[in-house]
Amino acid sequence: MFNLESNNKQVKKAVIPAAGFGTRMFPATKGLKKEFFPIIDRDGRAKPIILVIVEEAIQAGIEEVGIIVQPTDREIFEAFFKHPPKPELWNKLSEERRDYSDYLQTIGERITILTQTQQEGYGHAVFCAAEWVNNQPFLLMLGDHVYRSDLEINCARQLLEIYKQVQQSVIGLRITPGEIIHHYGCVAGTFQDTEQILSLTQIYEKPSLDYASIHLRVEGLNENQFLSIFGLYVLEPQIFEILAAQIQANKREKGEFQLTSCLEILRQQQPITGYIIKGQCLDTGLPETYRQTMIEFGSRV
Repeated sequence: MFNLESNNKQVKKAVIPAAGFGTRMFPATKGLKKEFFPIIDRDGRAKPIILVIVEEAIQAGIEEVGIIVQPTDREIFEAFFKHPPKPELWNKLSEERRDYSDYLQTIGERITILTQTQQEGYGHAVFCAAEWVNNQPFLLMLGDHVYRSDLEINCARQLLEIYKQVQQSVIGLRITPGEIIHHYGCVAGTFQDTEQILSLTQIYEKPSLDYASIHLRVEGLNENQFLSIFGLYVLEPQIFEILAAQIQANKREKGEFQLTSCLEILRQQQPITGYIIKGQCLDTGLPETYRQTMIEFGSRV
């Protein structure tokens, strides 16, 4: 299914926005950043959510990871990824956990902590990585979602392999029932040779069911099925030019600078591919979805 031959452009960097306040998880977020909430993996190891996301990127072949945080949170993220445990904790760790601590230090060498000085929306957070990305294609991941693949390769790697084939921006997608489509960014498009890869014809943020039924219908899906954004993207660096123009013109949506509308502008300028990822995107940003993620992510089924 996947073409593993390398092409001219390779994706070496991943961006993870993690500068939100976590208001939907209050009061827990009063004492702990939501990115550090624990999750149990299939090996029974307790990890902070941000580590699970970083590991997804690195296991997909990403070389460098930029995490966007609030300036006051820089020290917390650097302490976790770049500093060893204090001696009193280290002395209590088993040999296995000490080895894992060394592994964390190795991961930390690949991580750059970036800052968003003002919380101005998801699009603005992504824009804060523009200088670090340095005019390269990059993998964009959500800071409050974890991914579970149905294949031997993980979800991020699936998307990177599609990018190798098409050499243009790729948006990860999932099939979503109409009754909840208003919660998500949604796309329309035309399937290519497979039933997983599409040429996108529209990208729209949180459509009503009426709008989606008229404008976002995709041939080949059932009447009540639509394609929503999965939460993984491989984007060409031109997205930063569009974000910069929106920010300079102060074009906000519900008070913030958003990404989805900028993706639609990008699509009008250059082709974008959609790919239905074989796997799950599990939300950790709400109490009820975090609880369900805790159950599903560590399951061996």
